[in-house]
Amino acid sequence: MAISLKEVRKIASLARLELTPEEEQRHAETISAVLDYMKVLNEVDTSRVEATEQVTGLTNIFREDEPVSGGNRNELIDEMPEVYAGELVVPGVFADEEEKI
Repeated sequence: MAISLKEVRKIASLARLELTPEEEQRHAETISAVLDYMKVLNEVDTSRVEATEQVTGLTNIFREDEPVSGGNRNELIDEMPEVYAGELVVPGVFADEEEKI
């Protein structure tokens, strides 16, 4: 299945990539080869192959979610570099670095 340069340009645009004409051509050829290989794989009869979800034999280990004490709040606040109204002061995520709440 051949992929056109127009399709490569569209994919590059969606991925916010700037490609040279040489890169566009190379990617068109590479993607076409991958799609051709996938076409071959789709022809393989897998009807008698059992579905595989886990091959290592490992299982999840769960524990009860139990609350534990985080320590003395006042001692923790004393260790904080900057405190305002009893809370830790940090730079805003969407604000200038200098601005603090």
